[in-house]
Amino acid sequence: MRVLLDFLPIALFVGAYKYYDTYVATAVLMTCTSIQMAIIYALDRKLTVMHRITLGLILAFGAATLLLRNENFIKWKPTVLYAAMAIGLAVGLWGMKKNFLKVLLGSQLPLPDPIWHKLNIAWIVYCFFMSAVNAYVVEYYSTDAWFNFKLWGYAFPLVFLVAQGIYITPHLKADEPTQP
Repeated sequence: MRVLLDFLPIALFVGAYKYYDTYVATAVLMTCTSIQMAIIYALDRKLTVMHRITLGLILAFGAATLLLRNENFIKWKPTVLYAAMAIGLAVGLWGMKKNFLKVLLGSQLPLPDPIWHKLNIAWIVYCFFMSAVNAYVVEYYSTDAWFNFKLWGYAFPLVFLVAQGIYITPHLKADEPTQP
């Protein structure tokens, strides 16, 4: 159910664009993401930093798109989000000597520190790559092409996450059995 919850706003965004236009799609995205975050909050009693950032950017860039009637704002949102993630992870790792990826996911994934370091670097590279690809598509292709990229571009994160899962599986620390 969580996977459906995660992808539903973007699927409805693309669907609304295909049947209506960018502005209706933007309003749908803003509404669906707000509902999505409300559901996540109701289930978990909290929103992660990433959830709050994503919601804030969607609402801010969506509002700018609708108020100024300029579709470029919503198209640039992924570029800004991915770049912010990459910069945040890089500053944390090299500037503050703190692995934010481990801070966010360490309790869920018992991995050795060298593996967390490699994962953090992989996420930095991936986020910069996704930011650059989105910027390229926004700059050099039509809005129709960008929407198609948004729909089919989800292959990138899926491949990245599967590859990451394959990489970390042998490194997961086994839980120690407890003595009665």
